[in-house]
Amino acid sequence: MSFENTTHIQATTAGSLPRTPELIAANAARPLAEDGFTLQTTDEVRALTSAAVDDVVARQVRLGITQPGDGEYGKAMSSSVDYGAWWGYSFQRVSGLSLTEENIFTQEPVRSEPGHVRLTSFPDRRDWIAFRDAYQDPESGISVGKNATAFPTTTGPIVYTGHEAARTDAANLTHALEANGVDNGFITALSPGSGARVANEYYATEEEHIWAWADALREEYRIILDAGLSLQIDDPSIAENWDQINPEPSVEDYRAFTRIRVEALNHALRGLDTSRVRFHLCWGSWHGPHTTDIELRHIVDLMLDIDASAYSFEAANARHEHEWTVWEDTELPDGKVIIPGVVGHATNVVEHPDLVAQRIERFAEFVGRERVIAGTDCGLGGRVHPSIAAAKLESLGEGARRASAKLF
Repeated sequence: MSFENTTHIQATTAGSLPRTPELIAANAARPLAEDGFTLQTTDEVRALTSAAVDDVVARQVRLGITQPGDGEYGKAMSSSVDYGAWWGYSFQRVSGLSLTEENIFTQEPVRSEPGHVRLTSFPDRRDWIAFRDAYQDPESGISVGKNATAFPTTTGPIVYTGHEAARTDAANLTHALEANGVDNGFITALSPGSGARVANEYYATEEEHIWAWADALREEYRIILDAGLSLQIDDPSIAENWDQINPEPSVEDYRAFTRIRVEALNHALRGLDTSRVRFHLCWGSWHGPHTTDIELRHIVDLMLDIDASAYSFEAANARHEHEWTVWEDTELPDGKVIIPGVVGHATNVVEHPDLVAQRIERFAEFVGRERVIAGTDCGLGGRVHPSIAAAKLESLGEGARRASAKLF
């Protein structure tokens, strides 16, 4: 298959969409296993999830989304953890993790060195340090990591165990797509580089840890693709890691550090049908200043080296919208498309459809109308109120229609 447009600009999301109150409550009530973070499933949750996926796909289609996803409704994590299910769901689907006194938020900070780049722990983000007063102010609305103690550590071999959960996700979305007469839908899955950001007490090196996650997550990728669906790889680590390295590395050192993560992902995708693979890059979806984000121009070629056919990235928020000009000098390989965010997750302001259309047209000018799919910057679930998320998707769909009227 091809992601390219033929008669109109397609529209999609970055994955996460607001969950229903019933689904949130049912997940919160799921009992924990003895390990303290693995959730037990129930028949109620299974039934609610299936019905909710049917509903969220129907709502996306009504709003003009032509490549809908399952809203990440099948991805659950312990309600005691205040971090995105986009990452935390993986804790439920691999073995080798356990709770320890040390985790990514509480471990002793390390320092990076030239030629030896290292993540220096989540609380050591340079953005958090620069705006410490804002992050610690409960009135600011940007505090994060409040319940970090529930994050696990790798203490044994990382092996994929989520086959049943992944197959259920695929079956739920397939049913919803068929019910709504849609041919192409996608499910998100974690990248090895992002998965390996948990603390590690088992593998001898960071690279071994990342490669173990690559071999494990490959199982999930295969299940999604074998179901005939599109696979979106979520990988904030490619861009977001920059802010988690202290002191700030050289761009050259960071690119070498990132190259390992690109190679691990390509290893996980080897031999799979990458014509149906989307890759999502972002700078972390928390509501913060983001003044220490790396510029897209420094990593765009690394992103394009990933064996995917479509590339999703933030392009609507105030920190990165100006980077649409990067595509004036960046050659998009043949057969590839881009999915720029043209509505944002970081503001409650609903973008006007004409602005959405203008943003689409900018990218079409550089890469061609066939190779631009309109998307969201990042997941809307948990970031904006459900009614605002719906209004943003409606504006996204209408903006894509208005751009199509001009471009086709």
